[in-house]
Amino acid sequence: MFLEKYIMPKMMMDSYRDVTPELLCDLGIKLLICDIDNTLVTYDDPEPTDELRVWFRDMNDAGITVAFVSNNHEERVTKFNESLGYIAHYDSGKPKIGKILETIKSAGATVKTTALLGDQLLTDACAANRAGIYPIIVPPIKDKTNLFFKSKRLIEKPYVKKFKRLHAK
Repeated sequence: MFLEKYIMPKMMMDSYRDVTPELLCDLGIKLLICDIDNTLVTYDDPEPTDELRVWFRDMNDAGITVAFVSNNHEERVTKFNESLGYIAHYDSGKPKIGKILETIKSAGATVKTTALLGDQLLTDACAANRAGIYPIIVPPIKDKTNLFFKSKRLIEKPYVKKFKRLHAK
């Protein structure tokens, strides 16, 4: 129960594409902090895809600020964000919340008007819940298959099932 309080998302979607500007506006979200790897693109995609650029444009057109908070390293995050110029933090150490709070402040937003989009309950949802912002989780695009990631997904699995059971339509 203790862990559940921190790692359960408020919303689970099938893809970042399902997180629309209309949905975020309905929730009162003005800042969307995004994880990059396995949330928006695979680890193999060094830059945003054309489809993702359209999604970013639609967010911007709706007045939603996009920012990145990633556990990946400086080179990866900087290269990905190079053509976008968004607020971006690397080596964030999620579920630590320091970079998330810094991003909210830099964007001139509040915790009540901020959501975090990610693919992991143990890092992304936990960090969002700890920071008091709205956690949205999508399944990983192409998960790593090493023991560390397999173990994390195994821990997350019963919580994902519980979320789906509680929110079944």
